[in-house]
Amino acid sequence: MKTTRQHAIVDLLIHHQSLTTEALATRLNVSQETIRRDLNALQSQGKIRRHHGRATVIHRENPDGGAPFHLRRKSHYAHKADIAREALAWIEEGMVIALDASSTCWHLARQLPDINLQVFTNSHPICLELGKREQIQLISSGGTLQRKHGCYVNPSLLSQLKLLDIDLFIFSCEGIDNRGVLWDSSTFNADFKSTLLKRASQSLLLIDKSKFNRSGEAQIGHLDDVTHIVSDTRQVEAG
Repeated sequence: MKTTRQHAIVDLLIHHQSLTTEALATRLNVSQETIRRDLNALQSQGKIRRHHGRATVIHRENPDGGAPFHLRRKSHYAHKADIAREALAWIEEGMVIALDASSTCWHLARQLPDINLQVFTNSHPICLELGKREQIQLISSGGTLQRKHGCYVNPSLLSQLKLLDIDLFIFSCEGIDNRGVLWDSSTFNADFKSTLLKRASQSLLLIDKSKFNRSGEAQIGHLDDVTHIVSDTRQVEAG
């Protein structure tokens, strides 16, 4: 019966795009607590996303999911800026660091001091920001620009990384589900992050509290793969 009900939840979300817990409970004639348990299970399976009290189904055939960069940049602005400021403590002169195309890393790029650093990124906005600095050696992943996400997609990424020894990969993600799986909103961003997570000597995940117990379109890896975490709720050692 539980499986049948969860299938019904997914069907309702496909039809209505998004529904509240209360609306789902009313339509299926069960308690809101039962719906919450079902939504937790479906989110852990990567089938739905929960945000601001509503549930939305995840369409795996869409590799270009997620909000545009200009909207992500405005979301939780102050929290992301504070998290980015905390991340500065991990960066030392002479390092080779990699930054993903997240809005939190854009906040970090804005706060980076102009010191002797090599910065590798797939983010167009970060390239524009760091292009103003004189001492930072900026290395772009290059490739095709995805304007919606403000990132470059390069199928030759692995070959490019053979020439770089990344000391620290700094990134964010769409969410962490209750199994510790890291999710992103698009497959090409997830692929970039997954690759850098495996190749960097250390990694630093920047994540605000809205991202916990959420999933997304594509898996990046697992929290166990991450060395450090900085968030607005905790600052801990991971991995």
